Amino acid sequence: MNEITTVLARAGLLTAEQREHWKMAWLSTVDHKRIGILYMLTALVFFVIGGIEAMFIRLQLAVPNSTLLHPETYNMLFTMHGTTMIFLVAMPVLFGLANYVVPLQIGARDMAFPRLNAFGFWLVPLGGILLHFSFLAGGAPAVGWFAYAPLSETPYSSQLGVDYWALALLVLGIGSVSTSINLLVTVLTQRAPHMTLRRLPLFSWMIFVNSFLVILALPVLNAGLVMLLIDRRLDTHFFLPPGGGSAIMWQHIFWAFGHPEVYIVAIPAFGILSEVIPVFSRKPIFGYEFVAGSTVAIAFLSLLVWAHHMFTVGLGHAVDLFFVASSLLIAIPTGVKVLAWSATMVGGRIRLDTPMLFCIAALVQFLVAGLTGVSHAVAALDWQTKNSYYLVAHFHFVFVGLIVFAILGALHYWFPKMSGRMLSERLGKWTFWLMTIGFNLTFIIQHVLGLAGMPRRVYTYPDLPGWGWMNMVSTVGAFFMAAAALLFVWNLAASLLHGKVAGDNPWNAWTLEWAATSPPPHENFHELPPIRSRRPLWDDSNPDRPDPMVGTKWRADTSSPEKNKAGIIAFIISETGFFGVLILAYLFYNATPQPGPGAHDLNLLKTGIFSLCLFASSFTIWRSEVSLSQGRQRAMAGWLAATILLGGVFIFGQGLEYWGLFQSGVRVSSNLFATTFLTLTGFHGLHVCVGLIALLIVLGLALAGDLKLGRSPALKALGLYWHFVDGVWVLVFSVVYLLPHLR
Repeated sequence: MNEITTVLARAGLLTAEQREHWKMAWLSTVDHKRIGILYMLTALVFFVIGGIEAMFIRLQLAVPNSTLLHPETYNMLFTMHGTTMIFLVAMPVLFGLANYVVPLQIGARDMAFPRLNAFGFWLVPLGGILLHFSFLAGGAPAVGWFAYAPLSETPYSSQLGVDYWALALLVLGIGSVSTSINLLVTVLTQRAPHMTLRRLPLFSWMIFVNSFLVILALPVLNAGLVMLLIDRRLDTHFFLPPGGGSAIMWQHIFWAFGHPEVYIVAIPAFGILSEVIPVFSRKPIFGYEFVAGSTVAIAFLSLLVWAHHMFTVGLGHAVDLFFVASSLLIAIPTGVKVLAWSATMVGGRIRLDTPMLFCIAALVQFLVAGLTGVSHAVAALDWQTKNSYYLVAHFHFVFVGLIVFAILGALHYWFPKMSGRMLSERLGKWTFWLMTIGFNLTFIIQHVLGLAGMPRRVYTYPDLPGWGWMNMVSTVGAFFMAAAALLFVWNLAASLLHGKVAGDNPWNAWTLEWAATSPPPHENFHELPPIRSRRPLWDDSNPDRPDPMVGTKWRADTSSPEKNKAGIIAFIISETGFFGVLILAYLFYNATPQPGPGAHDLNLLKTGIFSLCLFASSFTIWRSEVSLSQGRQRAMAGWLAATILLGGVFIFGQGLEYWGLFQSGVRVSSNLFATTFLTLTGFHGLHVCVGLIALLIVLGLALAGDLKLGRSPALKALGLYWHFVDGVWVLVFSVVYLLPHLR
């Protein structure tokens, strides 16, 4: 009873005890395939919720001067729709596909960290519940999915909705980072023999690159959310101009995450197209190396284009020029992908099955999205269309026209592998045409609406020429899309119960997941075919004309780092982004003197002494690693105890410093120095405390005799974390304590 199809097929024959065991097996699972399905089922639930919210929005806008919804209700639905679709639908369903497919494609038995995988999943329903509980706690947030300050601050949004929104996104962000670390480490360390990085299927390669992007971008948002929550709950002023804060700072933080987020959900969609189009064209993908390389270029450039969302803010000519150039530059690697997919189809024996239809539509619609996106990269054009429905149309051509269509193509493509059953082709094509007609009815005309002057983010509009009938067309299109969604869900349920048996490889595809049974067994594979190229199943079934062998160019192609070390390094990269935002905020807000407490109130000498204890602890934990590698258990335990003692002394010293400031009347809300200082040093102290707890656990294992030489990778990973914490304090101490004395 590995998969849900087996369970449903036999549900009528199960005893109550067996049914209870089945439920617990799914709720407590650490199997990547079940977790992938749970991700997708959770996304389906929230897709229904987000879709209902979208229908109310379109009904409200169907006619001019509508009073169907109260303005505040509309703003709540607008906020919840955007947040739900991005954080609770697009990201979870793509994480689900990655969870299910990537280990199979690389020939692995499971993810690198199965328990971390389960942890990352369960944060998704928790975040979704937190977000939607706001409806019962005085009202949902009504600030847009971007929550611009100062509207999201307490003076303007006093209800708890924004707090639940920020908490939910924090939870979801932590889950996303943990899942991405897991995916990244899985690709690096769990590949089958001879599955080099250069032989990876493009879907797995793009998930690998995308995981780096997630661990770089999400911590930036997490830091901003922490600052927003501190503002709202502790009466500080990070983003409140009357208290010296900056509303523009929130925009920088949010869009430094927000534009990479577009590619965080687009890159997996690119991977889907790169898998499906070659299979249904019966050709290898054109220019594999260019497609793979362009993904890296897109991920890098996506981190440098955020301020094109802020051209209308007035950042200055030089800043605008930089972001115009970077935004135009990212179109080049994106165009490489479009050309590669198109060239793959040219001359191919194309089969227009449902997965291929969705991917072709995604390709065409993404081309439209790219062309309108280039117009937003030009500041002068952006000023005219930024706050109009032209941008709404562009945004949805990316998120729906590309990403949702690619996801639907992927679900039709991999459903036979997950379930052992085929989806109905007839219902699939009905779904495709309803979705394609509905989507283009809804959003193509919104380009015209925007150019005609209709502003976005409004709950109603006057009866100006053309606005009424164009909005009605858009609303009618939304009903076509709703019908397509209902038909797709019906197809899933009916095919799960009564669909045609799929077989192991119904599409005659070439990557390793199709070498497993449908659905795969718990261990994924009974045996693997030889891997010498990027299409191992083609080579296996066509020994007389195999693909050219893909060799190795770099040591990284074949080497696999130790997974604990790789995991902690990925975590450190993510936390570097989090602390980077807090340190930059401290520098920005304390660039000029301000009344009230400041750096002059800090005791440099006393803190320096406690800091030396923390710095010394890096030496002691290194000595404990050396002792373990030499098999000297008692010495290792002694050095660990010294590390814990030194870290404890540092935390005690930080506590004394906080107490002294408190006694002198300093509070977190006293001024921006107190706010930034206590936030930065407080989160560093939290990281030290987490490290101390981990060290105490390791020391307990050592004293119990359970920490042997074979467990040294775990201690080395903990040592890397501890060195990172010490390194952060070197930077914090220099910026907060030493820099003011050098001015």
